[in-house]
Amino acid sequence: MNPILHFVDSMSEFAGKLCAWSLFAVGLFITYEITVRSDIARGLLGTAPTIWVDEVSRIIQVWVAYLAPAYVMKHREMITIEIALQDPSTLARRLAETLGIIMLFIFAGTATFFGFELWLKATLAGHTTDSFLAPPKWLTHGSIWVGFSLLIAQGAADMWRIWTVGIPDTKPLDSEH
Repeated sequence: MNPILHFVDSMSEFAGKLCAWSLFAVGLFITYEITVRSDIARGLLGTAPTIWVDEVSRIIQVWVAYLAPAYVMKHREMITIEIALQDPSTLARRLAETLGIIMLFIFAGTATFFGFELWLKATLAGHTTDSFLAPPKWLTHGSIWVGFSLLIAQGAADMWRIWTVGIPDTKPLDSEH
């Protein structure tokens, strides 16, 4: 296998697993917050509600939203409509898949470009959020260009495979679940 394709696939796989564990962590944070806010816990432990759970959970969820699409694309779980082009070995299907990836490049490229500008501006200016924790804004703005860059890389790897290896034959949804 091409080492570049292997690297891109590994990065997408790592991002997907990181996203899954991050959402698990968010669940733990929220469970902790609910427990700490309960009257019983406050009475027994003398605890007070936290100020970090809400904001940290939101930051993690923003990163998950932008990192996960590369993993989803790698596993060919993006929405596809195959009514007219069911046979993955035809030239028409390859062209349709290529057109879809080119459209993805246009959207993701635009988001990467402007997302990087937004991140750079926030980083250089030292902007922070208007909250109790006041984390730097680059922390959330970085997710846009990092996630879409990974999506572009995965799209390029998939396009390479479409024209060299071919499109994998996907099973109907009913047989997978």
